[in-house]
Amino acid sequence: MISIGIHEQPEGRIYPLALYFLAWFEAQLGNFLSSAATLKEAAAASPDYCFPNQIEAVMVLEWAKNQNSTDPRAPYYLGNFWYNARQYEDAIANWELSISRDDSFPTVHRNLALAYFNKSKDPERALAELEKAFSLNPFDARILMELDQLYKRLNYSAASRLEILDKYPELVEFRDDLFLEKITLLNLLGQHQEAYQLIMSRKFHPWEGGEGKVTGQYVISLVEIAIKAIKNQEFAQAIDFLNLAQQYPENLGEGKLFGAAENQIHFWLGCAFDGIGNQAKAKEHWRRASEGISEPMPAIFYNDQQPDTIYFQGLALCKLGSYEEARKRFETLIQFGKDHLEDQFKLDYFAVSLPDLQIWEDDLTKRNRQNCIHLIELGEKGIKNIHFDKVSEL
Repeated sequence: MISIGIHEQPEGRIYPLALYFLAWFEAQLGNFLSSAATLKEAAAASPDYCFPNQIEAVMVLEWAKNQNSTDPRAPYYLGNFWYNARQYEDAIANWELSISRDDSFPTVHRNLALAYFNKSKDPERALAELEKAFSLNPFDARILMELDQLYKRLNYSAASRLEILDKYPELVEFRDDLFLEKITLLNLLGQHQEAYQLIMSRKFHPWEGGEGKVTGQYVISLVEIAIKAIKNQEFAQAIDFLNLAQQYPENLGEGKLFGAAENQIHFWLGCAFDGIGNQAKAKEHWRRASEGISEPMPAIFYNDQQPDTIYFQGLALCKLGSYEEARKRFETLIQFGKDHLEDQFKLDYFAVSLPDLQIWEDDLTKRNRQNCIHLIELGEKGIKNIHFDKVSEL
């Protein structure tokens, strides 16, 4: 027995599926004029919060789709159902039909973009659909976030992405993830002071896929500001910034992980104290920078040890005069990168703490290869600079 009922949506709107079922029942009773009128009402109903999840809805929506050849909503709802059921070709076909009947509905373009990119492996069509979706509703912060993430996956430059985000300040301000993406772009472009100021101007809230991101950009901005201060021989300022980098203020919305590796921070603290002539403090921080896990690992999740920690262990050992130990660190990076360059990775269904929002499907095997190449480059750079004396040589 099918139970439908007339479900009320927010603001008193009638649930579209209830109307579609009502129209079908009317047709079964021979009330064809009434059924046709109800079908038109169903097609005109707000699609907000409507997501069919029962198999009997497929029968009714397929009937409605064929009964009313001008209805764009029935195939849209069918597309949602089939995508959720992992019948991607059926989902795409229905969404394309919906657009052919009415191309002014942003959400169907957005959904089709996801299907084109993640399932059809067609990034160009995905981009065209998502840009169309945003052009139809340039006030939707979620679509802007997804569009920026797609630009990121398609290797758009940091400068071009920042230029786009700057056109929509209210949307960027509305979402933590978009706001943080702007901060990340500023750090990538070397605008570390502005990035830090933006971080400290906002109270962030934890979100899935955002683990470690705010704190990561906080540390990056402060360390880079400190490095610039060291190069300008402003050593006391550098020490202040590096000490701040070890303390996570409440507004970041996330605490420091237990045992967090801070080799980079201690290395630069050593350099700063060396600059003011405090050799005891410099060596203390270089010793701390040289400690930790010295075997690299695949850096897939945000809480995985990053290869930079071993690189800075090697640099710190050089500062302490332990050149052979430093060389071992660098050679380990190179060997690990070469050994694991061709490893194959598959995302576990229950994987958590990935370093990016999982909107656009990622190739973890490709990411692993990129990480391994980075390891090799770090190791080779370290060996080249084993006997460095100046910060500018790093």
